[in-house]
Amino acid sequence: MIPGNRKSVLVVEDDPSLVELLRYNLERDGFTVSVENDGENGALAVLERDFDAIILDWMMPNMSGIDLVRQIRQLDDKRDTPVIMLTARGEEEDRVEGLDSGADDYVVKPFSPRELIARLRALLRRSKPGLATGTLKYADLELDLETHKARRNLRSIHLSPREFGLLHALMEKPGLVRSREQLLNMVWGHDVYVEDRTVDVHIRRLRKALTQDGETEIIRTVRGAGYALDVEKD
Repeated sequence: MIPGNRKSVLVVEDDPSLVELLRYNLERDGFTVSVENDGENGALAVLERDFDAIILDWMMPNMSGIDLVRQIRQLDDKRDTPVIMLTARGEEEDRVEGLDSGADDYVVKPFSPRELIARLRALLRRSKPGLATGTLKYADLELDLETHKARRNLRSIHLSPREFGLLHALMEKPGLVRSREQLLNMVWGHDVYVEDRTVDVHIRRLRKALTQDGETEIIRTVRGAGYALDVEKD
């Protein structure tokens, strides 16, 4: 990481040994690390300061990681902050709940610090505005690639970096069916392992954001194949 361009990471975790493991590996990799030991203090830190990314535990005193990430996603200036959730709960329904709450990634304990940092880097690469410029339009939907803003019927739509990436991938080729594997590679990257189910969860969140004012469903599911941007339903 370039000196003077250190990314700031907030770690919200109540296990001292895990905090030290995370701090050591993140700082060694060039990140600036702030630590809070429970959900309430983590929420205060998020309100008072800006971070490039947040790593938080699911099970914490006073406020769970699920409740904390939901609070974060309610803040207009924090909606796009990448969030990784750590937990010992590895069942599929737990992963879905964690992602549904607003987390961008979900890492099950025990985990490799190298894998966690790889996931963090991938999130940061895709959360900042890239070199793409211009505007994509389809039907009543508009996507600004420079500002990472989305609008539908002149309504501003708040999207997480993953949701924005998925919409970008679908809007590049309206009507073209993108498989889950293709979407994973386009949005999460080839260097990070993410389950196919993760795409389904983020698509569900994206659909909710795009239709919250009663608009027509615009993302079509093609059974056994993937997803496409299409105003027509099956």
